[in-house]
Amino acid sequence: MRNVRILSLALLLSACGTDTADRVARARSEIAGMELAAARVDLAAALAERGDDAELLRLLASVQLRLGDGDGAEATAARLERTGATGAELARMRAEAALLRGRAREALALLGNDATTGGWRVRAAALSAVGDGEGAFRALQSGLAAGSDPLLLRDMARFLIDAQDLDGAQRQVDALARMQDDGFDALMLSADIAARRGRYAQAHATLERAAKRYPRIPDPWIARADAYDREGKLDEAVAMTARAAALAPDDPRVTNLKVEFAAMKGDWEAVRTALARQEATLDPLSANGLTYAEAMLRLGRPEQARAMFQRALTRSPNNPYSRLMLAEAHLATGNAVAALETVRPLAQSLTAGPRELELAEKAARAANSGEADALAARLAAVRKSQVSALAAKGQAALVGEDWNGAIEAYGQLAQMGEDADVLKRLALALSHAGRVDEAIRAADRARTLRPGDPDMSYMAGYVRVAGGKDKATGLGLLRHATESAPDNLVFKRALARYSAAGGA
Repeated sequence: MRNVRILSLALLLSACGTDTADRVARARSEIAGMELAAARVDLAAALAERGDDAELLRLLASVQLRLGDGDGAEATAARLERTGATGAELARMRAEAALLRGRAREALALLGNDATTGGWRVRAAALSAVGDGEGAFRALQSGLAAGSDPLLLRDMARFLIDAQDLDGAQRQVDALARMQDDGFDALMLSADIAARRGRYAQAHATLERAAKRYPRIPDPWIARADAYDREGKLDEAVAMTARAAALAPDDPRVTNLKVEFAAMKGDWEAVRTALARQEATLDPLSANGLTYAEAMLRLGRPEQARAMFQRALTRSPNNPYSRLMLAEAHLATGNAVAALETVRPLAQSLTAGPRELELAEKAARAANSGEADALAARLAAVRKSQVSALAAKGQAALVGEDWNGAIEAYGQLAQMGEDADVLKRLALALSHAGRVDEAIRAADRARTLRPGDPDMSYMAGYVRVAGGKDKATGLGLLRHATESAPDNLVFKRALARYSAAGGA
């Protein structure tokens, strides 16, 4: 009997070993396929069976960090330390975990003088988190100088995309692709850059490759939905969202797309249902926060909508959507005077469309304002005139990087009357076309017309630093824009990108 028990125990232990090996092999395959949540489960199970194996703990921590699970990574690092692990690798792991837990300064302290590519990458992220964009960019540059690292190239590409330096970002992606043929980050970033440039066929082709290479994750389908949304192809975007939902129905990104597209279709009850449980925690300036506020307005709760849009506009005074919707909410609550005051800055712009002018006219008539007839005349003219066509042509040219086409369209608009928004767009197109002096003149004039608008300061600074002229003034203007709108990521990234010596 004793021998039978020993044999049974041996067979059980052998089976456990086989199961553990299978779990580890499956986890490695899942990591290669970017099925990181599944890999985390398998690795945790393998560790429960095998005990604290240092190699598996390192693998689990890398997965947790990639998933943004700072608490899990810190717990794994503590287990790894108990196995006797020490040194820079463990400190770097803990630093990245601290960063993910919102402790950026602790992360910097943990890194110390770590000069590895991984150390520079985490340091850049931590510096960015504490608001030092220039230091973050220099850290990324230092990391690239120290050696080639896929995650570092990924982060530099993302940084440059946010700084609107798409050429620089593409160079990082090309280097990443050379290191990892059909790698996930290279494919996704390449498609993102193509979509931002209006090269949608290229973006979709790249994302189709990504979907075939990584068939069990929703990311390529989510990105295709975003690309179709940029193109204005709503039905196709909804179809791509459904493909993503089939793989990951509870993914917050999928939920966000469903909300966005329901709003575009006018299904406000679906928006309310999807977001009602999040109402207390919704950021008023987030896409979901603004969409939920509009749902309240459309579903007959204008006072609730008014309060939400007021909070959003207070935090971001130059957000045209918040301004337009607050005016509509004021009108719905019977305050026509406030509605007219709110929408007037939008209606006065040469680029004002029918929606802005129609709301302004309606508010003016309800408030018995003498502006109503003039607004009605402008509305009729805009619906027929060249202004709308030129504005649409100019916007399409900017999206497609047809700089000469944008210059032609916005140049004609500028001749019809001075308008800050028109001049800002003209300056951007002139800058990309290499006509730096003209770009500076247009941007400066836009800033004169609207001196308190950080968008105008940004453009006046951007055309200088991007064109290599009067960099000191340009950086000062970018810094002013960033200080005036501290939540604007484009402003911060551009300031960091052009403040740092050299380039990527």
